[in-house]
Amino acid sequence: MSDSILRVDFQGHSGDALSARLDMPLGPVRAYALFAHCFTCSKDLQAARTIANCLAGQGIAVLRFDFTGLGSSEGEFASTNFSSNVADLKSAADYLRTNFAAPKILIGHSLGGAAVLAVARDIPEVKAVVTIAAPAEASHVEKQFAAHVDDIEAEGAVAVKLAGRPFTIRRQFLEDIRGTRLTDRIATMRKALMVMHSPVDEFVGIDNASAIFTAARHPKSFVSLDGADHLLTKRADAEFAAEVVAGWATRYIGQEKPQGETAIEHVGVRETLGGTFQNAVHAGRHRLTADEPESVGGLDSGPSPYDFLSAALASCTSMTLRMYADRKKLDLGRITVDVAHQKVHFKDCESCAEDERARDGKIDWFTRRIHIEGGVPDGLEAKVLEIADKCPVHRTLKASSKVATTLVESDAATRDAADPIDRAEASVKNGV
Repeated sequence: MSDSILRVDFQGHSGDALSARLDMPLGPVRAYALFAHCFTCSKDLQAARTIANCLAGQGIAVLRFDFTGLGSSEGEFASTNFSSNVADLKSAADYLRTNFAAPKILIGHSLGGAAVLAVARDIPEVKAVVTIAAPAEASHVEKQFAAHVDDIEAEGAVAVKLAGRPFTIRRQFLEDIRGTRLTDRIATMRKALMVMHSPVDEFVGIDNASAIFTAARHPKSFVSLDGADHLLTKRADAEFAAEVVAGWATRYIGQEKPQGETAIEHVGVRETLGGTFQNAVHAGRHRLTADEPESVGGLDSGPSPYDFLSAALASCTSMTLRMYADRKKLDLGRITVDVAHQKVHFKDCESCAEDERARDGKIDWFTRRIHIEGGVPDGLEAKVLEIADKCPVHRTLKASSKVATTLVESDAATRDAADPIDRAEASVKNGV
């Protein structure tokens, strides 16, 4: 999940300042991605935010920005067109290249998908391109204001309502989308391509995905977003798309850096702002999510802190037993360890000393069950239990530990930690 969301601005194709957010991961950045939003949408659409947040959780930094004249960016929408969107994407890539690193991944949603197909071959560092619910041609967007096309051609400019908001569409916009042909660009972009589309998309039919896929050369992949609507308004659909993209892109951007020869002594954890309790966890090259169950206000997107603690005890027990068996050359079958945690009153703790049972309050109670496949060799039952108790995590839990805590200066001033952008979604109902 996002370590931080940086507010950034850069100059678009016309010199206007474009408003952007850069979702940064916790720990090293594996690669930078550039996200292009749908027609009349913004960088703050829930799907864009969710996908960027999830990719950041996999070590991929994502720059999402508002095209000229949209969202919080400067400029006049009426003066823009599909070609200007493509030019804005080039400007965004230049910004990343100059200030961070050039993007290796392009992701485009709806008309933004058509835009990344058009610009991909002009950004040499890009290795992988992803389209989500994208039209095969930019002219497809004309269907959104089909009833006004004749008036636009006759009068030169007409104010139309799109997604409940007024936009001025000029004749030059029509001429630009009609004059754009993506087929050649798709065939010659020489990038890995993933086409993601819902078979029940109500705005951009699945036939568009077929046309894009057919025009592209290998390597290319198709993923069905079965049941999803055009804007991926269900969080689960956007999360699924991000998870698939992260796994697929690994082949083109490389794996996380290995841990090295020494054990990881530092674990980083930071709130994702994606939920009340959701936290990104980074340990070596491993990225995890910690959360709480929905019953207590979490998203249930990852194990709880006590789940992690139980997992630490269980895995340490298994590893300790395996090390002992290997060292003693014992034929010990596959080990399974199950750990359950609960809080119990001291008075209910049968194994506690009498003075402990007299205490008020509760104690952490871990129930550990060890299963050895094929059974424990004769005469080794007691030894297995003894070795299990020598597990370092077990010893830590039983010993009196000390936690030294200090406060450090935060760079929160550079983060978009509390940007109330949810209101942007209320005005974006339909976008292509």
